Amino acid sequence: MDAFFASVEEAATPRFLGKPIVVGAEPNEGRSRGVVSTANYKAREYGIHSAMPIFKAWQLSEDAKKQGKEPVIFLPVDFELYHKVSSHVSEIIHQYSPIIEQASVDEFYIDFSHVKDLKTAEATCQKIKDKIKKAERVTCSIGIGPNRLVAKIAAGFKKPDGLFIVQEKDVQNFLNPLNIRELPGIGPKTAEVFYKKNIKIVEHLTKFSKEELREMMGKHGEHIFYSCRGQDDTPVADYHEAKSIGEQTTFAKNTLEPLFIFDTLKKLSDGVFKSFTNGDFESFKTITITVRFSDFETKTSSKSFKEGIKTKKKFNLEILRLLLPYLDKRSNPKRKPIRLIGVRIEKIN
Repeated sequence: MDAFFASVEEAATPRFLGKPIVVGAEPNEGRSRGVVSTANYKAREYGIHSAMPIFKAWQLSEDAKKQGKEPVIFLPVDFELYHKVSSHVSEIIHQYSPIIEQASVDEFYIDFSHVKDLKTAEATCQKIKDKIKKAERVTCSIGIGPNRLVAKIAAGFKKPDGLFIVQEKDVQNFLNPLNIRELPGIGPKTAEVFYKKNIKIVEHLTKFSKEELREMMGKHGEHIFYSCRGQDDTPVADYHEAKSIGEQTTFAKNTLEPLFIFDTLKKLSDGVFKSFTNGDFESFKTITITVRFSDFETKTSSKSFKEGIKTKKKFNLEILRLLLPYLDKRSNPKRKPIRLIGVRIEKIN
């Protein structure tokens, strides 16, 4: 899905149509320390992008205003709305393939092995795009390839509202000129290691043997060896087991104020438990609390349960017990203010 959160907001509110939109933390006139969740393509023209500090996005919006451009509309995240649209998108895709895998709220893999040829696949994908656009007034970009890895990269090749096909015989030629960051699994830190060795595009990676890449990057190097050659045998699974569910938030101001922290913890816990119940699960056996202090030191505490937790009351009680030591000298001997807390559940059944 293209700039999904922001696109859904545009579709839901006609007056937002064509305006630069950022979904994420409240900017608070540049004093907030949250991040951008999604920026639509109009906002990206200002240099704003996902994961950018929200204060920086606000500054870029102010700069745009000085140039006579429209200011950015900043909106809070509305997960309930996005999940509703995502569910409808999933229903539409299921009309055209019996096997789809939802990788996230806005990303899907579709098994088209039942489709007789590429021409038919392309026509079917166009139908999916048209139906989603008509039903939800948002666009998606689809990549067609011989495997998941190539299809994923192809999907981003002509965003927004794109449809791009990579045939098996063309895979290496398609990948070779791309920046190494286009390969799934190569993030900023890994890329920086390669950049220092003047390895910048995928073709450069193909010059190295499996052993050489493993020596550079450990076990991950072997994955890169296959990825840069467009090789991936991961199947599309129509059932994806949830490993964890979590939420976290950065405070606008560092604090040790108990009532404020308890209230924030409850909101996070409520959100996590709602996702758990919506997922039609029965129980979870591990809970984790994350605390980041004003000096950016980050600590986590976890607790596992033999029988598993099924009720919201039990969950709220146990998560509070994990947090309390960070508000006194047990886990916070220097009484450092807290800037972020997070809640996560794991071992979900």
